[in-house]
Amino acid sequence: MSESFVIIGDGISGSSAAETLREEAPDADITVITDEGEALYNRILIKEFAKGKLPEAPISIHEEGWYEDRDIDLELDTLVTDIRTDDHEIETHEGDVLEYDKLLLAVGGTPQQLPVEGSDADGVHHFWTFQDARRIRESAEAADDAVIVGAGLLGIDLAAICGAQDIEGKYLMRGNSWWRYALNEEGAEIMHEAMRERGVEPVFESGVDHFETDDDGHVTAAIDPNGDRFEADFAGVAIGLNLNTELVEDTPIETDDGILVDEFMRTNDQDVFAAGDITRFNDLILGEQAQNGAWGSAKEQGTIAAKNMLEYGSEEFRWVSSYSITHFDFPFLSFGHPTLGDDEVMRSFGDDEWRRLALKDGKIVGGVLIGNLAPQSAYKQLMREQVDVSGQKDLLMTEGFSADDLETEGAAAE
Repeated sequence: MSESFVIIGDGISGSSAAETLREEAPDADITVITDEGEALYNRILIKEFAKGKLPEAPISIHEEGWYEDRDIDLELDTLVTDIRTDDHEIETHEGDVLEYDKLLLAVGGTPQQLPVEGSDADGVHHFWTFQDARRIRESAEAADDAVIVGAGLLGIDLAAICGAQDIEGKYLMRGNSWWRYALNEEGAEIMHEAMRERGVEPVFESGVDHFETDDDGHVTAAIDPNGDRFEADFAGVAIGLNLNTELVEDTPIETDDGILVDEFMRTNDQDVFAAGDITRFNDLILGEQAQNGAWGSAKEQGTIAAKNMLEYGSEEFRWVSSYSITHFDFPFLSFGHPTLGDDEVMRSFGDDEWRRLALKDGKIVGGVLIGNLAPQSAYKQLMREQVDVSGQKDLLMTEGFSADDLETEGAAAE
């Protein structure tokens, strides 16, 4: 009798798991369930769509025929309401019950709403799904003034959308710089100036106390905690994700700000695995539990989860993630865990080039590169190999740095 695999979630992690399962288990029963109305699409490209730079066509990755060709049962617009691990079954909102031998949870999260008055007004947008991108594009094309809230990697996408749609924008930040946990003043100012060049003005030590609306319930302004008023008929909010752990609240599956998994993507239930944003995984490079929602990381987690669903312990998740920003005239890349660590080293190279590495116990655990991405391969290699660089930190910041420049003991980069 063939094995039955159920995957909840059709993002890149769930889809890559389904693809791997089919490749390695030709006779298995595979079902993918998603509450979205469309099959896998490129979350990286939806921001270009929202900017008005792309049509819809290149964004879809899998049509429904892709699943049919691989004999994978895809169930769209389907919400899982119950998981019964003892019985190895799940139930959907329509009362359908599916049995499984192995279950993969790739359920991700939903954007956090600002806990302020007016946050649910028409014209206040969160950016996560393709449907969000459609609404944002339509709203932005008709807007004159905007506010953006959320000084991180997703917030800057919303700022770039405003710039591309010629909306005068105010980027309200609680601190004194964008992504202040990973950038110093010099690095952040490169980003601030790039925003200004596109008509988006950073506003520091700010935020939103409440939104004002008109009689039709459409946003008209944001009032910050200082009492300053910023006119806006478009608002973008990106303050983080609420991970969808409520699905396992009544199960024995362990959670801690995400679903806990080991380096093989298995939960504390031997027949339940998880992948993608939802996971808090055993990061073998960092040496502790960690989270990472980057596209490449999620894809790899899905692949690794599938392999271990077939043969537990066959392959571990060991990955250095990357996240790039392509909105400006210069490249931007973060990798690993740039906001963690117990030490750092950084340097500027002129007006639009800057780099920083985060270290833990003398080893690279993450970094940010602005303007020149050439050193990324060397840094990632040193990070993967867990080379102790504590005595040679200045060398890491040389302009043409190569991993071969370091003196290492037995673990020299090749």
